[in-house]
Amino acid sequence: MNKSKKIIFTGGSGRFGKIFRSLKYKHKIYFPTKKQFNVLKISNMKKYLKNKKPKYLIHAAGLSRPMSIHNKNIIKSIDLNIIGTANVTKICSENNIKLIYLSTAYVYPGTKGNYREISPLKPINNYAWSKLGGESAVQMYKNSLILRLSMTEKPFVHNQAFVDFKTNFMFHIDFAKILLKLINQKGIINVGGPSQTVYSFAKKLNSKVKKISIKTIFGKNKPINVSMNLERIKKILSTHWTFWLLIIKIIIDKIVLLKILTYIENY
Repeated sequence: MNKSKKIIFTGGSGRFGKIFRSLKYKHKIYFPTKKQFNVLKISNMKKYLKNKKPKYLIHAAGLSRPMSIHNKNIIKSIDLNIIGTANVTKICSENNIKLIYLSTAYVYPGTKGNYREISPLKPINNYAWSKLGGESAVQMYKNSLILRLSMTEKPFVHNQAFVDFKTNFMFHIDFAKILLKLINQKGIINVGGPSQTVYSFAKKLNSKVKKISIKTIFGKNKPINVSMNLERIKKILSTHWTFWLLIIKIIIDKIVLLKILTYIENY
């Protein structure tokens, strides 16, 4: 992105949202409150968009933790993560706004790992089902991007970590730093860090973290590996940095050439 863009970011008061909005950007980014941009009220969203005229909308708002809420209150889960996302998709479609939807790695089956963006899906819990429901609406809108994420807070906030469950955890802050580099992409992109057990990830940050088996949560039908194949994201970021390094090299070469020419003229 070379020019400043108008971007709306939903979920600015959430865990990731607070990290994202703490960084400095050259773009005009709006962080509406839940009252200003109620995803369950289309008229409310239309009113907010009327004078903003954004080119992008990053949809990070939704219901996530505690995971048990998606079992105890499926109505709220459906309303916010499925119907709410469908409403946001409608609004973006009507106004030709690029939609970036933050989803989860948990939409993958969790049986073998190394999942690609085109791999078959089978959510591991109700939270993931609700996010996949949101994905279904977003995929109907071609001017969109779905980011399947595996991220968590820094520092690691739990005193226990799964020793038998692999994923691609990355920190919120690390994702926040690359998010705007991805918004011109389309389709689906897996985003995360190295594949490792949750315990291995946590142990590097907290030597006192204790081991726990994922069986305690899921029983016999436990997922064991939702790690994603990250080839696409690596290629995109590599191309991005290669481009800017090339620009820097061109600028440096021009400066050097100008100095040489100036020297020759004055010689």
